[in-house]
Amino acid sequence: MTTQTPTRERTGAGGRRPMSFGAASLLVAEREITTQVRSKSFLISTAITLVIVLGGIIVSSLIGGGPQDDTRVAVVAGTADAVSSVEGIEAVPADDAAAAEELVRSGDVAAALVPDAESELGFTVVALTEAPADVLSALSVTPPVELLEETATNDGIRYLVSLAFGLVFMMSAIGSGSMIAQNTVQEKQTRIVEILLSAVPARALLAGKVLGNSVVAVGQTAAIGAVAALGLVLTGQNELLDLLSAPLVWFVVFFLVGFVLVAAIFAAGASLVSRQEDIGSVMMPAMMLVMIPYFVVVFLNDNPVAMTIASYVPFSAPVAMPVRLFLGEAAWWEPLLSLAVLVVTTLGVVAVAARIYTGSLLRTGPRVSVRAALGRD
Repeated sequence: MTTQTPTRERTGAGGRRPMSFGAASLLVAEREITTQVRSKSFLISTAITLVIVLGGIIVSSLIGGGPQDDTRVAVVAGTADAVSSVEGIEAVPADDAAAAEELVRSGDVAAALVPDAESELGFTVVALTEAPADVLSALSVTPPVELLEETATNDGIRYLVSLAFGLVFMMSAIGSGSMIAQNTVQEKQTRIVEILLSAVPARALLAGKVLGNSVVAVGQTAAIGAVAALGLVLTGQNELLDLLSAPLVWFVVFFLVGFVLVAAIFAAGASLVSRQEDIGSVMMPAMMLVMIPYFVVVFLNDNPVAMTIASYVPFSAPVAMPVRLFLGEAAWWEPLLSLAVLVVTTLGVVAVAARIYTGSLLRTGPRVSVRAALGRD
């Protein structure tokens, strides 16, 4: 008679079952999210950002000027037809030329059109102290213009949209990336990381940090987008909002993948040092990778060649491609190809970052070289 000895499941420290990679990553992500959203500095900075976005849209709308009131011009029976179909001119009937001039003197109208038999147009513009430029401009005859390459947006809107997309990505990437770096170094410096690694694998710790901060960054971006949409609605810029709808969706998609790329670099770089004073030296390359594409997109947004190249460079694609989509300069397949390039690059960078992070996380003292972290020394 034979008996079967039951096999015992492998257990971790304290006799507990080891946590799976996914569960460990989610646990670390939850910790990162909770820590950030409970931080007063995070809440205050987010609130200030949202107020600035909303206020900026409202103020720019007021400065730019909404729909302007029509210019009031006095007319008599013989001159009413001259402004009946002119945009920007409100005709104010007067009994005769003398009554029209009296309306000008009283300030009720900006100018008056009175009959003049000697004028080629058949009337004369009467004003009080100076020639009314807006009235003369509205009355002038402009020949029709045919544009061979008509652009959908003017230069001002092009620059503002490029600036907005660039600022949101750069500020979110650098802000959250710096938070990842500071937390990583602090955990090494206080040796808390040794306790964390006794519960979760190093790769799960990295994955959780990137995932948690990505969720926070995307949440911030979504909040900024919602406030911006509210500002456009409140200021009556519904047409601009319609043009931005599809590019905003693409921006969120590109932002999510691009942020994972940047976050992995920040985390891997921070794991190479053990003191807060040394963060700047390892973070500068990552910051430059984010800032240089931002300046390229903002200052070269009117250069089609530069924007096309930037839309396929992984670090600038999250900004350049949505801007090109907004301007109508990208074919339907281009964002798909650009996103594929970004995803492949992100997977490669994350794989290398994971090796660096795992190989240097428990090393304290002097700065660890990338070669040593990769185990090539």
